[in-house]
Amino acid sequence: MAQFRSTARPVVVELYTSQGCSSCPPADALLGVLARLPNVIAVAFHVDYWDSIGWRDRFSIAEAVQRQLRYVDTLRLSTAFTPQVVIDGRRSFVGSDRRRIVAALAETLDTIPIEAEVANGELTVTLPERRDRSGFDVNLVAYLPEASTAVGRGENSGRTLAEFNIVRQFRRLGIWDGKKSIIRVPLDSFPTEATRVAVLLQRSQQGPIAGSIVAALR
Repeated sequence: MAQFRSTARPVVVELYTSQGCSSCPPADALLGVLARLPNVIAVAFHVDYWDSIGWRDRFSIAEAVQRQLRYVDTLRLSTAFTPQVVIDGRRSFVGSDRRRIVAALAETLDTIPIEAEVANGELTVTLPERRDRSGFDVNLVAYLPEASTAVGRGENSGRTLAEFNIVRQFRRLGIWDGKKSIIRVPLDSFPTEATRVAVLLQRSQQGPIAGSIVAALR
């Protein structure tokens, strides 16, 4: 049995990337560095719109594009791009811009504590009572911590790419309305290659993230 509690809330770093994008490997490498920092949840969403130019990213998922395009609206961006980093659902940067990304990690966070427990074939997420809060989505991001891919075609042809915290499943569990609640998720509903999951409490309509925690699935 493993139990996790969020005290100082981790900062959530989302990288939108692709194996078909020649500008992305430096951002992937930076994500690997950020993933090792204490109190940072760093995950990589592989988009599929690069797949048509000669190399199909084996980790691309349609949900990555949907989520990225939603950020274009909520953050009032001119367009989606790769590599793109979104921090806590609040700010967007070029994914390889180490200086600006690291500076943003130090900003003050909104924090709603979350608990997560893995036991008896289930992930149990516990959300607190906060009468002054409502209208948050409870999202799950299941990911593979590390992989290596030899790219045979496209812009990165001939390169072997090191990739980190690769999202294999994204789903919305429901809405938190400020009342204490418990959500149980069967472990067999997660992809077998995903060994960790991040729980994100995010303002509805994909607004700022206010709560986050990571649990080991296996």
